[in-house]
Amino acid sequence: MTEPVSSLSAASPIMHEVSRQIYPASALYVLATPIGNAGDVTLRGLQVLSMVDAVACEDTRNTAQLLTRYGLSKTLIAAHQHNEREVAEKLIARLQAGERIALVSDAGTPAISDPGARIVDAVLQAGLRVIPVPGASAVVTALSASGLGDDRFYFYGFLPAKAKQRETALTGLRTLPATLVFYEAPHRIVETTDALAAIFEPDRQIVFARELTKLFEQIHRCALKDAAAWLTADANRQRGEFVILLEGASAVADADDAEAERILAILLAECPVSQAAALAAQITGQKKNALYERALKMKAR
Repeated sequence: MTEPVSSLSAASPIMHEVSRQIYPASALYVLATPIGNAGDVTLRGLQVLSMVDAVACEDTRNTAQLLTRYGLSKTLIAAHQHNEREVAEKLIARLQAGERIALVSDAGTPAISDPGARIVDAVLQAGLRVIPVPGASAVVTALSASGLGDDRFYFYGFLPAKAKQRETALTGLRTLPATLVFYEAPHRIVETTDALAAIFEPDRQIVFARELTKLFEQIHRCALKDAAAWLTADANRQRGEFVILLEGASAVADADDAEAERILAILLAECPVSQAAALAAQITGQKKNALYERALKMKAR
């Protein structure tokens, strides 16, 4: 068995180099933290955390525990979605006084489907520096292991919780020629999967990436038509935080959609919206609900 390389001895020369870099004062450091495995922190991230005057964080308890694992203790400032405006003013005052402050979320990169964007904007508007300290990202982690061949991806984040709003959102994404990326919570994973199956073609590839970098990490890829059965076959598959990847629309799908719209245009000239959608569904084989939403948009135009 190969002996593990000593991380300390291997990292020491790099840490020396990192410590000699310039870290401007009066700057907000937007710092990515691990999404699960504490070993995924970057050396530069540790250096910044060790030298900042305070850490603005989504949950002070979570961040305190993370810092403790790295042997660090810092002044923590709660910065969540309900107090971003107020906290931004306090942070700006401290930055103007010459402090360095790190902005972190509970996991991953701040301000992406997490609080922080308003704070970053306010700091920039105040003419102060914002310095990104890159690191773990659930989106990129899932994409790298998906094997989906699209050159582009579209990150949506969390879909609306209400069925009608979710259906409208998904219908608008149906023709995008890019991998679609969603976040989802365990209590909504089955419902969201059913919603995807109602809108998108059954043979599209879907990837469930759950508990990324953690002990029970699981990445499963299958056809969308088989997704619900896979999820419900084992209750454990519905646990943890999810990144869902859905294969983008193909050129064939784009052509099919163009033909569906042509047929809808003809039918709408003679029929009510609901009847036009029903007839178009019979002709094209596409979902009636999706065609109904498209017909409404066409009628509005």
